[in-house]
Amino acid sequence: MFKKILLVLIILPIIGILGFIGYLYNSTRFDVEKLIYYNPPLTTQFFDRNSNLVANIFSKENRLYAKFDEIPGKVIETLVATEDTSFFEHSGFNIEAIFRALIKDIKAGKKVEGASTITQQVVKMMFLSREKKIKRKLKELFIAIKVENTLSKNKILEIYLNQVYLGHGYYGIKTAADGYFHKPLNKLTLKEIAMLIALPKAPSYYDPTKHYNQNIARANIILRRLFSLGWISKDEYEKAVFEKPKVYNTTLTRNKAPYIIDIALKQLIKEYPDIKTAGYKVTLSIDLATQIIAQKSLKWGYERLKSKYKLDNPTLNGAMITIDSLNGDILSAVGGVDYKKSNFNRIIQSKRAIGSAIKPFVYQIALNLGYNPASKIPDISRTYKIPGDTPNEDKFWKPKNYEKNTLGFITLRMALVHSRNLATINLASLIGLDTIINGLYRFGFDKVPENMSIVLGSFGVTPLKIAEEYTLFSNYGKKVKPRLILSLANDKKGLFVTYKKKYDEIIPDYQAYLMIDILRDVVKKGTGRKARMKEIQTAGKTGTTNNFRDGWWCGFTPDTTTIVWYGNDDNTPLGKRMSGGRVSAPVFKHFYKEFLKIHPERKRSFYIPKGVKTFMINGKKELFTKDSPPPTKKVYVPIF
Repeated sequence: MFKKILLVLIILPIIGILGFIGYLYNSTRFDVEKLIYYNPPLTTQFFDRNSNLVANIFSKENRLYAKFDEIPGKVIETLVATEDTSFFEHSGFNIEAIFRALIKDIKAGKKVEGASTITQQVVKMMFLSREKKIKRKLKELFIAIKVENTLSKNKILEIYLNQVYLGHGYYGIKTAADGYFHKPLNKLTLKEIAMLIALPKAPSYYDPTKHYNQNIARANIILRRLFSLGWISKDEYEKAVFEKPKVYNTTLTRNKAPYIIDIALKQLIKEYPDIKTAGYKVTLSIDLATQIIAQKSLKWGYERLKSKYKLDNPTLNGAMITIDSLNGDILSAVGGVDYKKSNFNRIIQSKRAIGSAIKPFVYQIALNLGYNPASKIPDISRTYKIPGDTPNEDKFWKPKNYEKNTLGFITLRMALVHSRNLATINLASLIGLDTIINGLYRFGFDKVPENMSIVLGSFGVTPLKIAEEYTLFSNYGKKVKPRLILSLANDKKGLFVTYKKKYDEIIPDYQAYLMIDILRDVVKKGTGRKARMKEIQTAGKTGTTNNFRDGWWCGFTPDTTTIVWYGNDDNTPLGKRMSGGRVSAPVFKHFYKEFLKIHPERKRSFYIPKGVKTFMINGKKELFTKDSPPPTKKVYVPIF
């Protein structure tokens, strides 16, 4: 009886242990599947039109994925020599290494050496938890065995080299190579490879951006190991040991155009919610060199306002966007003078009144109705009654010219070149407010208020929107939709999408040229003289709002359109006489001086379309078209 009880007492724990082990073994099924279908979060990369990296964008883990075929053999050899020399011989665990480590630990009286294989390390990286050590180690062992029976050695190495943390926020060998050395894997030197393989043991301690000498010392130990195994020659060893590679200490995103990236993400995240985690490759329309020039020009204008005109409001800021007028490609866009201080993106988030920058559209409507640049319109004062709820609440609006004078009857060209408010209002009165509003809607404006102040730009638009609208002129009547994303690709998903240009033919090219010619005069002798250049023909229009709250320059060249805006974010006045011509037009010139140095191929002269003819009036040449014939002697007088 005693023997039976003893046997039961011996068997029951064994059964319990075996049952526990069996339970653990079976519970690892889903863990193994997670490795089989390994799908880590990946970094999305944004490139400019010339394949220059603009930014790395990720959610939590910064990881660029490297397939096994693109991992150099030297990387594999260095890893195996350092972490698990018998990797290609064992089946997931190494009994000899376990006993060797155990003996060393006993002799030292503490844990001094690990015995985990690369496969076990992969399991640990993927499933490390706070479970009790024995249970976790058993699960780790079971998963490792299953993984070895399911995945190839090459696939295990691929997972390891993509999952491993290599310090400084870099996950995976490809990410670390790009981050520390700004190199693809196939361009790494032997020493650089050793420096990367040195990192898993203690990523923070061996981070070469913080502890360069410690990393170099461990890398040299790794090189000596490679040499002792006969995996590199003496010459290779000696050359690598004395090499001191340059290490870059850059931000993880390396974001060179944060305002641009914000716009791109806002556009993409609607269609691709996983844009920050699925490893897309996005090609942007911007030219990075042009973007950098734009950032410097906007900052130059900001500092100029502070130093020359003593503008000291802490909310002073600006925005600037340049697009290719022919296809809508955004070449640069800067939503503020300093992203670190303010990430509010004024290119797309700030709707500001545009002032006189609206006038070319009003005058274009007149031209399309049969007016001519030489048509006479009255530059005379008038008062508008704005009805209130009761007669006592009626208000009166009496607009004035910037110069505080009136000139009587002047040509349409002169009225726009010198931005005469009263002439513009009288012209709108002749045409009719409904006609103006309908025309603005046809041009693409939206939510236009139904009052006469709109012809002086009383309503708000974003710089992005007004850039699009001005292509009506710069692209000879074809308004183009701004395009920031050229293509999007994802190899894992087998996805490649291109984004085509979009445009609308609004008016004939010959009609648009009439406005181009007038806006060239704005630069030559009008409110935009500070944008005049010898190197290239330019055109455009200033925009200044009430009390000098906003200063716009909406300018263009024969193939590009650039919008510049400055103002205070709290909408307080900039200061006395801070007009668009004084505040923003000089920045346009500053930008193009540098832009043309790197893009000398850009068109320098406007062409004259067929259908544009000239006639003489008062001893001067003027343009006309079949839709805007030479004016008769009739004088246009508004009905009051």
